[in-house]
Amino acid sequence: MDYFQELLRSESYDFIRTNERLGERIMLLGLGGSHAYGTANENSDVDFRGITLNLPSDLIGLTKFEQYVDDGTDTVIYSFNKMVKLLLECNPNTCEILGLEDDQYLIRSPLGQELRENAGLFLSMRAVRSFGRYANDQLRRLQNALARDSLPQPDRERHIMNSVKCVIEDFNRKNGDEVKSLAGTGDFRISLDSSANPEMETEIFMDAVLSHYPLRRFADLSGQVRAVLREYDRLGARNKKKDDNHLNKHAMHLVRLLMMARDIVEKRRIITRRTEDLSVLLSIRRGDFMLEDGTYSRDFYALVDEYERKLDEAIRHTSLPEEPDMAAVGRFVERVNLYAVTGRF
Repeated sequence: MDYFQELLRSESYDFIRTNERLGERIMLLGLGGSHAYGTANENSDVDFRGITLNLPSDLIGLTKFEQYVDDGTDTVIYSFNKMVKLLLECNPNTCEILGLEDDQYLIRSPLGQELRENAGLFLSMRAVRSFGRYANDQLRRLQNALARDSLPQPDRERHIMNSVKCVIEDFNRKNGDEVKSLAGTGDFRISLDSSANPEMETEIFMDAVLSHYPLRRFADLSGQVRAVLREYDRLGARNKKKDDNHLNKHAMHLVRLLMMARDIVEKRRIITRRTEDLSVLLSIRRGDFMLEDGTYSRDFYALVDEYERKLDEAIRHTSLPEEPDMAAVGRFVERVNLYAVTGRF
């Protein structure tokens, strides 16, 4: 950890000390990515992730702030209010900051420690949907990347359709209440059918029924669907060594997400550094489950099935609530934001 503390003191990170939104307002700053999980190797980048108090003007004035991003150092620091929203959704890429071990934090204020201790306030069965969705995304990336040269076009199209379905389902879940409040409704359904395109046997089709639907909301959904299609299209050109490394990272993160979801459901804890699971995760990352032809062995898919089975078993016996206790979350948020505005509780 001394290396990371020394890195933080370097000129490249002066923005941490000089930006008015950061500095002493930072609640937590810790390791992100592979260094957080314990799976880093010599090629791993250093990512810092953090949470900072909102300014008084964000809370009772006219300014608005969600996150500070420094691309040069790959640092992302979320405002407290933005982080609360992400935590309530059990977003895997952000809730992991509350599951770091003590020695993985570079900055930890008393309020930051209090947030860590109250991590359980934000945990609910939403984690199953959120972590499961991210894990499914990783699996689909693997399947489609491996299928691009070997599977028939209809099967490849089916992989793409599953990804698009996931986007639409998540979009509807997140925006259903807002759409209703605007007196608008929308129903989006996709399916596979025979294609009139001579280069395709089957094609994805969409049926949409819209009534007084917000145009910007529709544009948002369209953008997310286009992003999925672009992602699959980019898989066309293969640099084997580079692609294999990426695929093995996808495979590793697929299993890691299932592990973390199980911890939340079974232990009601966020455990980011996978100390007890490192041998399995590093084996996947090394490519031990990848065959010479670039596909994955049956043992890998059996491993995924086993972790999915363990997660399903934990779900059947969990005491985790379906939804967070919003009243308790609200009281905690008010306490933190009162301090952000007044400097006292």
